[in-house]
Amino acid sequence: MKKAAVIGLGDISSIHLRAIDQNPDITLAAVCDTDRQAGAPAGVPFYTDYKEMIQKERPDVVHICLPHYLHVPVSEAAALMGVHVFCEKPVALNTEQAEEFAAFEAAHPELHMGICLQNRVNESVEKLKALIDSGEYGRVLGVKGIVPWARTKEYYDVKPWRGKWKTAGGGCMINQSVHTLDLMYYLAGPVAGLRASVSQLLDYGIEVEDTVSACLTFENGARGLFMATNANYKNQSVQISLQTEKAEFIIDDNVLCQIGEDGIRRALAEDARLPGSKFYYGASHGKLINGFYRALEEGTEDYIHVKDALMSIRLIDAIHQSSRTQSYIRV
Repeated sequence: MKKAAVIGLGDISSIHLRAIDQNPDITLAAVCDTDRQAGAPAGVPFYTDYKEMIQKERPDVVHICLPHYLHVPVSEAAALMGVHVFCEKPVALNTEQAEEFAAFEAAHPELHMGICLQNRVNESVEKLKALIDSGEYGRVLGVKGIVPWARTKEYYDVKPWRGKWKTAGGGCMINQSVHTLDLMYYLAGPVAGLRASVSQLLDYGIEVEDTVSACLTFENGARGLFMATNANYKNQSVQISLQTEKAEFIIDDNVLCQIGEDGIRRALAEDARLPGSKFYYGASHGKLINGFYRALEEGTEDYIHVKDALMSIRLIDAIHQSSRTQSYIRV
């Protein structure tokens, strides 16, 4: 039985708390938030100082569910107190910080530091990854990722850190569509470079971007198109299309299909669904969290490491650099 603690009781924490509650091999030892009014589970010790919580409760794992700018410093401080870390995305604010975090991970092999890029274990993605890796359909020729989402001005007003470079590290890319960027190179392979355009279509008075488009070139010669926005009228399905030498695939509305020459879609896999208004979180948090604890129990490395999440931040920084300089950027 592993003891878990959650640091940060914002929106995403409920997903982590549910996963912990549903796993009979994990017990929730404590929670922590600087806001004393934060909703904590009944009967669970509540702290406002995470270091005090770790010292007194001695959890095996702390779940980092904090604003972006606190991910690395709190993760590293907790790890130095001898606990394993499971950190929400993004892995860091920028490439420099992400590389420092990866170096910290490498320097502490006795500790597990998992990053929550849960869409890698969606049923649709697992199936598509297996098909690509099998070599049955030849090499990847192209990939497209589209994230047509919506965020209101109130979304940023309620939690101002979301709209600032210093605390969020970016806008629609690092917050809403980092998963899609991660999946594009996870499925299609390493990215060689890109050209991009970043903008604000909404008059929200925030610092960060709300819309982006990028053309990516992959080391294997494949071409990629990435588009993301928070300026849509509502959240619509994230779509990932992938063309190989012998077949075409699409993940749309959480269903993986192979598209025949006649244009007819044949379903191959479907993701588990998360009920409620936060459906876009996906339902794979629990699957990824359970896998992380299983890796702890078995002493394996079978989870998403800090180093595995590094490329998503490099891509985001490269996209911003390309837009600023109006030039092709090598990644």
